[in-house]
Amino acid sequence: MTDAAPFAEPRRRPARKGPRVAIAAGLTLVIAAGVGYAAELGPFDPGPPTADPEATKQARAFLADWETGRMSRAAALTSRPEEAERVLKSFTAGLDISEPSLTAGAVTAADDGTATMAFTARMPVTELGTWTYASALPLRRQDDGAWKVDWALSLVHPKLSSTHKFRLEREDSEGPEINDRDGNALSGSTHPSLGPLIPQIAKDSGAGPRGAVQLVDRATGEVTGTEASFGKKSERPADKPVPTTLDATWQSAAEKALAAEADGKDAALVALRIDDGEILAVANSPASGFNRAVSGTYAPGSTWKIVTTSALLLKDAVAPGDVVDCPKYLTVGKRFQNVEASEHRDATFRKDFTASCNTAFIGLRDKVGDQELGDVAGKYFGVGQKWNVGISSYDGSVPVPRDQTEKAASMIGQGRVQANPLIMASVTATAVSGTFHQPTLTGTAKDTTTTTPLPREVVAQLRELMRATVTEGTASALADLPGAVGAKTGTAEVSEDAPNNGWFVAHRGNVAVACVVEKGVTGGASAGPVVRSLLRAVPDDAS
Repeated sequence: MTDAAPFAEPRRRPARKGPRVAIAAGLTLVIAAGVGYAAELGPFDPGPPTADPEATKQARAFLADWETGRMSRAAALTSRPEEAERVLKSFTAGLDISEPSLTAGAVTAADDGTATMAFTARMPVTELGTWTYASALPLRRQDDGAWKVDWALSLVHPKLSSTHKFRLEREDSEGPEINDRDGNALSGSTHPSLGPLIPQIAKDSGAGPRGAVQLVDRATGEVTGTEASFGKKSERPADKPVPTTLDATWQSAAEKALAAEADGKDAALVALRIDDGEILAVANSPASGFNRAVSGTYAPGSTWKIVTTSALLLKDAVAPGDVVDCPKYLTVGKRFQNVEASEHRDATFRKDFTASCNTAFIGLRDKVGDQELGDVAGKYFGVGQKWNVGISSYDGSVPVPRDQTEKAASMIGQGRVQANPLIMASVTATAVSGTFHQPTLTGTAKDTTTTTPLPREVVAQLRELMRATVTEGTASALADLPGAVGAKTGTAEVSEDAPNNGWFVAHRGNVAVACVVEKGVTGGASAGPVVRSLLRAVPDDAS
């Protein structure tokens, strides 16, 4: 803005012309304003309506209550509680659905003051697969000012109505026998964590059960559509076992380790062979339900520093003997700190790795490009590429940071970096061998990934750093085990109000292991004892 007066003094005109000029000018302003409003342009553009945060809060609360089976509480958040409770309780009756997952999506506001939240429903159908569909929650402000879900049958599923409902049809078929790598039969009774996995393994081999969720007329029972189909025809003889890469000894030891050392917390563990990626054990606690080990989505915390260190070493941005200070705190948009606010002044990078110093790694963020961490994760470790494991899996994500705060978090396995025990066991195997092998449960899945081997000098440095983490760092829980065991601990923040998740990855001989314990606080104290129990129970050469 200049210092000139906003309006210049008009030149004198004959009196008879003054009003005409004023009218014309005023008319011009009115026309301009009208055009602006009509076209919704410039300063007159009101913009799209925004949803009230309270509406979003109510919608998320409804989905959370529905997902966890608190139907009365969910119904109370709707405009018609009695009908909502009845429908929510009866919707999955006869469909063999347990532990649904409801993921909130975008919220849009309408000009009439209402709002709508999109959501995705994932309904696991026992022994068949997951029925996934999209729906939406209509939201309306009530007379008292409170927001409620505007109840309608169609919000549960777009095709649920007063005339149509859903029915599950199964094709009778006895599941095939599942064997481990040595031909030993595996079952959910002897290995509880495999209970939910065996039908998936059988299905992916073409030998699993088949069925469908069908839309039927409520009055006549006539099938009017098929919403989801499961299974496929198989040419495999019914009496031919399905082979896997699993090892009964490792599987039993993994399940016992979780039962003995996870302190009743939700936890998961994967063990796989370093030289070929074949999975030896997949264990979850609790054993039934969600497969955290392979499909979980977690921030990997400081175990991700294996990848970050690789990115730094690949470009000679740091060497183990370089001094990289480790202060208690470092602010990059927000304050980051080390576990228990520890510090190591004038520490070497080797010390930073073995002590798992967050601030030192964050201090090196300018040494790597914004996209570089994700590029290294994909190019060398296969993270984020599509894996064909033999069952459904989550294969990781390392998005480009949106700002410097998120980049700082990514350096220590936080922010939007996502992984699970399968991914981190594979990362460990790649780090100490130099070559990525797509993990597999069946040994027959086609590998569609494309990766590049790590340089030998980088592998040697990673192995030395992980070994030092056991002998003199945070992974000392394994220090009394025989052999050149290497490891890395991790503590992953979940939220300001929830305890941290504990992580621990390790390698011994030809086996890499990764374990996460939800709300474990620290990796060394929670996941470390699980991994120690596993490795102590299985001979060093059993791989």
